Amino acid sequence: MLRKIIAGTAVAGALTFGAAGIAGAATATTPSTGSGGSSGANLSKLCAKLSNVESRVQKIETALKDRLPKVEAREAKLKSEGKSTQAQKLADRVTRIENREDKVNARLAKLKARCATSGSTSSTGSTGA
Repeated sequence: MLRKIIAGTAVAGALTFGAAGIAGAATATTPSTGSGGSSGANLSKLCAKLSNVESRVQKIETALKDRLPKVEAREAKLKSEGKSTQAQKLADRVTRIENREDKVNARLAKLKARCATSGSTSSTGSTGA
């Protein structure tokens, strides 16, 4: 059971760093120095990958939500056995995973917003259609 929790944490961490890389690249492509042509190309690449990232996030969130009742049951069992330190560590781990999930969702929302606004406002000089 503990191995599954650790594996879930590792998957969430890998997802967080993967999405953080995309979100970090998205924020790095908006320099205010005036080089708007290259940032538009980079942003379009990120927006093209957005649906793949969203599906990966949804898949992992579903897996984590399926495991959450088992983890909560394990935590309750540890508390009933008097192993409050282990139960607290398990609860802390769940909290860290939930915080990571919130951060990933916030980054995705920010990237979605940027992709939505870039498609409607910055395409005036690119395609002309």
